[in-house]
Amino acid sequence: MRRLGSSLLAIVALVWIATGDLQAQSMMTRHVRQVVWNGQARQVGRMAADQMMNLDIVLPMRDQAGLDSFLRDLYDPASPNYRHFLTPQEFTARFGPSEADYDAVVQFAKGNGFEVVGGSRDGMDVQVRGPVSAVEVAFRVSMRTYQHPTEGRTFFGPDNEPTVNLPFNLWHVSGLDNYSIPHPMLVKKSDFAAAHNMSADAVVSHATTGSGPAASFLGSDMRAAYYGGTSLTGAGQNLGLLEYLGTDLDDLTTYFNNVGQPNNVPITLLSTDGTSTSCVHTRAGGNCDDTEQTLDMTQAIGMAPGLASLVVYVGSSDTAIISAMTTHNPLPTTIGCSWGWTPADPSTLDPYFKKMAAQGQNFFAASGDSSTWSSRVEAWPADDAYVVSVGGTDLVTSGAAGPWASETAWVDSGGGISPDSIAIPAWQQLSGVINSSNRGSTTFRNGPDVSANANFTFYTCADQTACLANQYGGTSFAAPMWAGYIALVNQQLAANGQPGIGFINPTIYSQNVTSSYGADFHDISSGTSGSYSAVTGYDLVTGWGSPNAGLISSLTGSTTQTPAFTISASPATVSVAAGSNGSSTITTTVSGGFSSAVALSASGAPSGVTVSFNPLSIAAPGSGSSTVTFAVASTVAAGTYVITITGTGGGLTQTTTVSLTVTSGVTAGFTVSASPTTITVARNASGNVTISAAATGGFGSAISLSASGQGGSQTVTFSPSSISGGSGTSTMTIRVGRNASLGTRTITVTAKGGGITHTTTVTLTITR
Repeated sequence: MRRLGSSLLAIVALVWIATGDLQAQSMMTRHVRQVVWNGQARQVGRMAADQMMNLDIVLPMRDQAGLDSFLRDLYDPASPNYRHFLTPQEFTARFGPSEADYDAVVQFAKGNGFEVVGGSRDGMDVQVRGPVSAVEVAFRVSMRTYQHPTEGRTFFGPDNEPTVNLPFNLWHVSGLDNYSIPHPMLVKKSDFAAAHNMSADAVVSHATTGSGPAASFLGSDMRAAYYGGTSLTGAGQNLGLLEYLGTDLDDLTTYFNNVGQPNNVPITLLSTDGTSTSCVHTRAGGNCDDTEQTLDMTQAIGMAPGLASLVVYVGSSDTAIISAMTTHNPLPTTIGCSWGWTPADPSTLDPYFKKMAAQGQNFFAASGDSSTWSSRVEAWPADDAYVVSVGGTDLVTSGAAGPWASETAWVDSGGGISPDSIAIPAWQQLSGVINSSNRGSTTFRNGPDVSANANFTFYTCADQTACLANQYGGTSFAAPMWAGYIALVNQQLAANGQPGIGFINPTIYSQNVTSSYGADFHDISSGTSGSYSAVTGYDLVTGWGSPNAGLISSLTGSTTQTPAFTISASPATVSVAAGSNGSSTITTTVSGGFSSAVALSASGAPSGVTVSFNPLSIAAPGSGSSTVTFAVASTVAAGTYVITITGTGGGLTQTTTVSLTVTSGVTAGFTVSASPTTITVARNASGNVTISAAATGGFGSAISLSASGQGGSQTVTFSPSSISGGSGTSTMTIRVGRNASLGTRTITVTAKGGGITHTTTVTLTITR
């Protein structure tokens, strides 16, 4: 029986929702905190019915087993699919929610009184805003308030697991509780000393050879110690940072001005769910602390000073932030996270972390600054199986901007056995990884995976106050450091004509149980943190250690591969009016000596759609392109059809998909405009511009907004960050820095949605 078109499925789903003839569907993850279930958290009241809440509804993936199988092949050097990463659109076509399911969730939200404020099908989420009363009805819960059992505050949360009237399960709903407040993984030396009943002056610091004030370490010192070269700068690479608070880029400018270094990396502050990207600390009122956010940037830029872009993803919900990280263009292939929190369910982010692995992204998470992981010491998200957990060391260099000299374990480096009972991944089950010396678990995930300097040896600037030397430390320095280091690796691979390294854990574990270990890593074999000590080889304090000179060569060296080819479509989504034609480019790429012609064919087209190729096959050696044309008869019903493109050659078969959307004859799209188109703003002030989008031809996708050309001293934010439904407005706020250059510049506003991109411009004049 032919599959129903997505539009019909959406209509059926809406009818089911409207009539209420659905059995309530439970969530696929937990939402009620354990302390609520066991009574440790005493109920003290109920949330006000009119209190507004922001939620992120996450849809489940399709074919989880197929994704797991794909990932095994993706990271197997013997597989023809080795490192053939997916684009976000290809991932959605294979494993993401169907368009019908996504549309059904949007209508479910609107039908229950919520405003849809963000999210996307590629991001697998629908961001909504509405009152508590709507939350309680839609999800069949009562929103209560409870006394926190370990903190002097109350928190809110549902009294039972949410259910919904939909014809399928949802994965998760973020924002239903605030039991765990995310916190940065950094620590001040005076706080560390107080916690250990010692004088701050007694805390040993090896920052006697740094290039910064008081011989403190700069990000550039970490580059000299761990990379030691000059040719690789991260050029062409895109790096992302996860932050729960915005920042003040003036603090970053102060850092580089004070140390006499340039910063040539373009930085974008991106709100993923409407959270402010600004963080101002003044005597007049603002009390936001951007120490973590600024140091994350200085460490990433210090390691990779030639990055093509650094995007700071700011949000209040973990799923909203990481959803954006898996869909943003350009896609960040290396990501740093220096925050920790405790989720209601440790599997909540699994779909996103697996998606990152499928797309060739690395997520580096600080392992923590409270020593051994336990039920009381947060390990999340560093103990997730698809995250690279980064521990801490105490580094000594040979001099200012000098090479590595020695290194021991940092006394508070987070690590141990997953307190979230996450199963041990395949790469930690390799012979030689877990042994009696390191006392790791053969059942659960062990951490960290790698490490870098985390002692109180850094120079930091924040909050537009006096900068500090040798006062802050923590694994929060090490995580962005590693994110920058992998940007160097990916730059070298790109120069070699190869894809990026992708998720590094399967590679480094298999390589480091061999003789190459000593050249790849500094094996930290001395020092103790909590219950574990650094030992020869892998350990639960420093992982494999810090990067050595040979690691980049090891990760970018040639790999023997089986002859193979890949096939892809660009664009992967094509919209055609009935009675018209549309096209896409099919590209094949060969590897491992593949040298056969590749024949092309198509399947899955509905009656009335004719698919043709020019040329019909790609000549030997099989690398090239062909234009596929979709001729759509006027009788074809409007809807979305997934067409499979198959390439066959050399005894191998590969497929890709094109999502063909047939409209009713009027081209679906949108226009974007700005009002006013010129604006004058004084230094240290801000101004607003209204960005308007208008849909045409039934266009209904969410439209994301971004800005470029504003300059390093200006920040641009959008409220909301995207326009839902294809029509609406967003307020663009332009904040001019206090030291901004006077004059005129052109800001380009880019609007993207439904595979369509439009731009408009605003002329900004900066005055005194």
